[in-house]
This record gives sequence, structure tokens and C-alpha cells, in this order.
Amino acid sequence: MIFVTGGTGLVGSHILLRLAKEGMPFKALKRETSSLQICENVFSHYAAKDLFAKINWVTGDVNDIPSLEKAMEDCSRVLHCAAIVSFHPAEEELMRKVNIEGTANVVNVALSKGIKKLGYISSIAALGRNSTVGIVDEECYFKATKLDSNYALTKYYAEQEVWRASQEGLDVVIVNPSVILGPGNWDKGSSQIFQKIHSGLKFYTTGSTGYVDVMDVANSLVDLLLSSVKNERFIVNGANLKYRDCFDGIAIALGKPKASIKVTPFLKELAWRFEAIRSFITSKIPLLTKETANSAMTDGAYSTKKIKKEIDFQFTEIETTVQKYANWFLTDLK
Repeated sequence: MIFVTGGTGLVGSHILLRLAKEGMPFKALKRETSSLQICENVFSHYAAKDLFAKINWVTGDVNDIPSLEKAMEDCSRVLHCAAIVSFHPAEEELMRKVNIEGTANVVNVALSKGIKKLGYISSIAALGRNSTVGIVDEECYFKATKLDSNYALTKYYAEQEVWRASQEGLDVVIVNPSVILGPGNWDKGSSQIFQKIHSGLKFYTTGSTGYVDVMDVANSLVDLLLSSVKNERFIVNGANLKYRDCFDGIAIALGKPKASIKVTPFLKELAWRFEAIRSFITSKIPLLTKETANSAMTDGAYSTKKIKKEIDFQFTEIETTVQKYANWFLTDLK
């Protein structure tokens, strides 16, 4: 039996889909107030609504230890996907509570329950990308810089909890995905890239980063969990691209004009400050923060040699990914 946290989110939903399609027994954690809409939509897109109806949901929270202890009964493996992704300063404490403390709770209960192996969804943000020159791989040492977001710090410290558990006897595997493209909530997270471009995004930046299909993230973690690999982490990244090239590809797939206004350093500084003021006045989460603005102007590239060598993992072509999810986005608009 596999226990899954974060099953109501983007990556977690695709993991549940993989497990359900292959008939693997699993339990999926959800909070009392969690919406199942993203997960249900994912199963619907893959014509698997009958499988969605059979999901064994258990109510609990990563910060509720008794609920974790009850949920992990009769389980031998854990997939920990629950996390808060935010770049809003007001949510720093929440990220620490869920990403760091929640992960510590999950691995501690896993140790006490004699769980054989745990797979964890981390992020390229937890790698030494801002303190590394050239292509980032799994050996890059994380050194906090002024460019690192609070999200990056919480994912790094969460990883330390997983590594600590590995020293205490729990076999672990970690995947560090780049920017995840997939059909989650089109108004939040990386999925909103499609919504913003469809609405008429006019600006592009000079930076670059990695992009990966959400199904590749889900499959890589499940493959690693079921393999003999242990106590290792792996970058999962479909392609290294300029932000402009990725956004242009999405615009073409959506039938929308490409962004045509280059963001200069001066314009970047104006933009995030304007968003901060707008957010203060409207009490809405800013669309752009200082952290995300700085990130969009920097270059990042990520190596996938390790996972390709270890389990011969093959990534989806990024053009295929973009076209698939652009079509799904347009379908959801109808």
C-alpha cells in the first residue's frame, strides 16, 4: 500500500492517476477543506472518471501527526507531494509550517511506522542554482543568496528533513523538478502561464529556466519509488529554454499574439513595486513579486544526465507538452 500526500494538487493528482491506472493500492491524504476539483479534472482529461470515484481518500493534514499515524497504517511506501508554492511575503510562515514542519512530521511518522521507502517532490529551487555558474546538476551545493526566495529556502530545509530521515534508516528518493507545465488550477501556480498568455501577455524577459511535463514528474517519482534506487536525488527537466521561447510556443499553441515588449531592468523594478502597491490596495496576492521579477531576469540550465543514466528515463518533448496542455486549456474555457 502506498500513502500519498498532496494528492489534490497538480503533481499529486497525476501520481494518483498513474497508481490508479496500474491498479496499485494506495491511500490519498486530503484536508477537511480540500477541493478535489483539480484531481477530478485530471482524471476526466484522461477519460478515467471511473478510477477517480474509487480513490481511497483519508482525511488529515501533514501538520496533524495523529492523522498521519492513522493514514500510514498498513502502508509500506510514501509519496510526499504536499507543499505550499508561493512567492508572497505574507505566506512565508505558512510555507515554513507546511513545507518544513509538515515534511518533518511525514518522515518522522514514516520512521515510527517502519515505512520501507519514501519519495519526495522537491524543486530546482532547492539546488544551488543561484550560487552555481553553468549547468546545475544534483551535486551543486546550495548556498543561500539574495536571489533565493522564501519558497526556495523552505524546500531546501524540507529536503534536509528527508536526508535526516535517510540517516535514521528510511530509504528515500527525491526529485527536483523545474517549472512544471500541466493542467492544474489555470489561475494559480505554473498552470497560470497558459491563462496569462491567453489573456494577452505583452511582456517578455531575457532570462531562462527549465520546463517539464507534469506527467514526467509524476512518472519519474513513481518509477524511482518502485526501483532499487535509494538515498539519491534527481533533477527532472524536459528542456532548458528562454522564457520568451517558452511563452512564444504557448502563444502559438493558443492562437494568441506573442509577447513583444522586452522587460528592461528599470521596467522590472517598476513592475514589482507597482504590483506591491496594487496588492496592498486591493488585498489581493500580487501577480509579480520582487523574487519572481529577479528570477525572470536570470539564466538557469539543468542537467538530467543522472536520471537518464540511473533508470533510463525519457522526457516528453516540450513542444508536445505545450500543445497538449494548450488544447486542454482551450477545452476548459468552453
